[in-house]
Amino acid sequence: MHLNELHGTFVLDPAHTTFSFVTRHAMVTKVRGSFEKFEGQAVIDADNIQNSTLEVTIDAASINTRNADRDNHVRSADFFDVENYPTWTFKGTNFEIAGDTVNVTGDLTIKDVTKSITIPLEYQGAAKDPFGNTRVGFEGSKQINRSDFGLTWNAALETGGFLVSDKVALEFEISAIHQA
Repeated sequence: MHLNELHGTFVLDPAHTTFSFVTRHAMVTKVRGSFEKFEGQAVIDADNIQNSTLEVTIDAASINTRNADRDNHVRSADFFDVENYPTWTFKGTNFEIAGDTVNVTGDLTIKDVTKSITIPLEYQGAAKDPFGNTRVGFEGSKQINRSDFGLTWNAALETGGFLVSDKVALEFEISAIHQA
């Protein structure tokens, strides 16, 4: 099935979908993390792509960087403030198909800040799984500045620069199941 043949409702499969990020730490190394809890769905109308919708909600407290102390700091008011802002959301507002890529423009809300971003998602194809489900796959990434979303905590380094980079690469590996 080609990208321009997709129709219907597709729900994210959390067991086979990854929302992750990469940022620089201390100017010399990268820290990688992911979110363990999220939900979302897209309604795709390839005949009239502007009739499509996409909504994703991420549990901000589900961050996992494989370091409990760091995760707890990121959950705190210094960064995500999950007590007051437990979820992030993305709502698609515009869709454009270019070859095997769909450029999804939408409103990303982190804490109490909403910004429009465009995420290029490369279509990986469709397949029937052993349970009879039709699955589709997409991959993409988008660089954002965390300060644009009020995530400004940092610490200066003696050698110059800062402990945590402002630039964050968001990475998406998506598996979604067609709903009959």
